[in-house]
Formats: sequence, C-alpha cells, structure tokens
Amino acid sequence: MADSVWFVLAILVIALIFDFTNGWHDAANSIATVVSTRVLSPTAAIVWAAFFNFLAAFVFTTAVASTIGKGVIDPAIVDATVILSALVGAIAWNLITWYAGIPSSSSHALMGGLAGAAISKAGFAALVWPGKWVATLVFIFLAPTIGLLIALALTVALSWALRRAMPRRVDGAFRVLQLGSAAAYSLGHGGNDAQKTMGVIVGLLVAEQDKFVDFPIQAMHLTTFSMPLWVILAAHAAIAAGTMAGGWRIVRTMGQRLTKLRPFGGFCAETSGAIVLFALTFNGIPASTTHTITGAITGVGVAHRVSAVRWGLAGRIVWAWLLTIPASAGIALLSYLALRAVVQ
Repeated sequence: MADSVWFVLAILVIALIFDFTNGWHDAANSIATVVSTRVLSPTAAIVWAAFFNFLAAFVFTTAVASTIGKGVIDPAIVDATVILSALVGAIAWNLITWYAGIPSSSSHALMGGLAGAAISKAGFAALVWPGKWVATLVFIFLAPTIGLLIALALTVALSWALRRAMPRRVDGAFRVLQLGSAAAYSLGHGGNDAQKTMGVIVGLLVAEQDKFVDFPIQAMHLTTFSMPLWVILAAHAAIAAGTMAGGWRIVRTMGQRLTKLRPFGGFCAETSGAIVLFALTFNGIPASTTHTITGAITGVGVAHRVSAVRWGLAGRIVWAWLLTIPASAGIALLSYLALRAVVQ
C-alpha cells in the first residue's frame, strides 16, 4: 500500500485537511479581537479573515515553506509514512487543544509531528540541527514577548497622543481602523501558517517522485524543492476554508476571557501581532500566530493595568505552548511505529 501513488495522494489530501484544521483552530486568533470589540459580527469577521488568509498567497515569499520542507528534518529520510505520521501528530494535538478551548500553535504541532516521526524512523540524527530549530524554539518565547511589548508601547503612545480627544470620537475612529488591523493580522496569519502545509506537500511529492513516473498529471512531477502555483493556492484556500468554519471555543478564550478589549485596544493588539508575523514570515521563521496575538492582547491589558489580565488563564495557555512540540512529537512517533507495521 505504501508503494502506491494513491497512498501518496491520500496523504496530500490529509495535509490539506491539516491546513483546514489550522485555519479552523486559529480562526479565533484572526477574529477574536474584532468580534469581542463588536466592530464586526462573528459571521462578517470570519469572511473578512478568510479573504485575507487567501490573499496572503499573493503577498509573501515561500521562505517559511522552505524551512518546513528542508530545514526541520533531513529530506533524505522523508517518505509518505513519515509525513502521514507527522500530520496525525499535529492534527491530534490540534483537536485536543481545540476541545479544551486552549489556543495552542498549529505550526509548532506540525514541527513536533515532523520531529517525532523522523526520530522514530532514523533517530535524532534525522533532525536538521540547528537549522531553523533554534530560531523557532526561541520565538516560542520571543514572539509573544515582542507582541506584548509592541502592543504595550503602541497603546501607551496612542493613549498619550489622544488624551484630549473625545472618547466617542476615538471609539468611532478605531472601529474603522480596526478593520484594517484585523485584515493585516489575517494576512500575516495566512502568509505564515499556510506555508507550513505547502512545505509538507512539496517535500512529500519530491520524496515520493518515483511513484509518479507514469502519472498523467504533470503538475505532480516535482524533482526539486520548488513551489508550484497550485500548491500555493490549494494551501491558502484550505486555511481560508478552515477559518470560515471557525473555532468558537477558542474565540471565547482569546476575545473575552483573557482581557476586555475595546476597538482602540483591538487595533493595538492586531497591529502589533501583524508587525511580528510579517517580520518572521519574510525571514522564513515558522511563527505561532496564537503565541503572537496572545502576547499582543496581554500587552494591551497590561497597558491599562496589570490586574486587567487574567494571569491564571495566561498560565494555562503558556503550559499548552510548552507541551505542544513534545506532545505532538510523541503522538507522531507512536503513529509512525503503528503505521510502519500496517502499511509496510
């Protein structure tokens, strides 16, 4: 079964399903602030976010996709079973954290899944170390911290600049401005997160190219790590569709339980998150949109007063962040052992 081209194509579909669950799981990150401030209804916010998730296909380079495809595990050990096991680990962790209502990182879940499957097959030597691992692990902590600091600085600066303005006018102006900040954040989310699936798909097709020798569809014939337009569009369409499906459990956590937001605060949080995501995406660093927006929302809360943030909830979120890579790696490792016994 593992030698069949249809097995590989089935895994490609599963990769797009992971991308869908990424958008579904992370929909809250894109829309929580704009929904909690009541600038947009949940339905309108989802459509807005999904549109800019897809538009990102035409804005960013594919540096993050290259990192996932070549900079996480040794391409020489990649095969269909490794990729399938990695996806099982990532999807399982997404579903677990979604059910618990905890915003975790789909990006780090995928990296953990790739690592666990690769280690199961070839040991720790299968990891490309340091590669992008160091930067990725460092930004587990830096991304939310930088998001927090930018949001804190932006909130304080704008509060001082607008200190004599009428509150009603400020609120009205930022209701309009938040449409732009929400769009920018969704653009950054789609630009970084869709690329992870792109890297997985291209890595899979290159590794299993011998299966496609007689396959009639030329678009599937990839001998080098290049990014076909159909892969880019499919990945962004899948994440946009997932965003349309929504993730309402996590919306409540991010938009209502972490801290209370008004349009002014929502604008500051989304703008800060977008700045961080744009910078990381252009530098090929797989970022966690969840970590980034959580830090930014926290920064807005801290700017008002430290007690405005529910630190107990924030602590639970941090624990989920720390557990994501090892948990998804463990699931993928066990999945690889089970799949190898079944399909090989």
